[in-house]
Amino acid sequence: MSVIDILTRVDSICKKYDKYDVEKQKDLNAAGSDAFIHLYSAIESDIDTTLEKWEAALNEKNRAAAVAMRAEVRRSKAKLVEEVAKLQKLSLKKVKGQSKEELLARNDLVIALTERVQAIPDASTASKQAGSSVGQGLARKSHSIQHQDEGLDIISQGLNTLKNMANDMNEELDRQVPLIDEIDEKVDRATSDLKNTNVRLKDTLTQFVSSGHGLEFSSGDGNGDDHRRPQFSLGNSLHPRCH
Repeated sequence: MSVIDILTRVDSICKKYDKYDVEKQKDLNAAGSDAFIHLYSAIESDIDTTLEKWEAALNEKNRAAAVAMRAEVRRSKAKLVEEVAKLQKLSLKKVKGQSKEELLARNDLVIALTERVQAIPDASTASKQAGSSVGQGLARKSHSIQHQDEGLDIISQGLNTLKNMANDMNEELDRQVPLIDEIDEKVDRATSDLKNTNVRLKDTLTQFVSSGHGLEFSSGDGNGDDHRRPQFSLGNSLHPRCH
């Protein structure tokens, strides 16, 4: 594609979008024959002025003056809404030499201008924004409370689980107590029997010694063995027998 082709295409594109250029439309209708362009320019200028008044009201330290300026902004906004409605009607009127595409383009300009007017802040929009902020704060608080409730539910479930485990342990201990008591009784009986046996054994040894039976020791096996061993005769009377 040559440079001439590129320039030709750019020029055609620019001509296609000339209908969206309000300043150029003003120049084409310098004589004021197009009421749409004249009213459009006036509304656009009033929007800028109204926005400047709102900024001044925000920076005004005198409360009474700020209230008065905001009231003026509300009146200006209401007037602009009426002017946009008139502009909408003018956009539907056909102008001599105007194409269908230009007519549609004017409708787009009216829509854009309407959005700008609606975007102008005033006391009502400020209160809506404040209400929206409060609503968002309440929503965040509600979400936080819901999150806390979920955490408490989890803790409650954990406590219920621990409670069930404790109940199971108590039941198991209740079953083990009789067994432990039985073991204690058996140990007590065994201890008592052992004590009685020791007493009887001690009495038997005491009687054996007090009966006059002594212990005799053998002198060895005759081979020079000096070891002396006690000899007992395991009879009915447990008499020792000496060799």
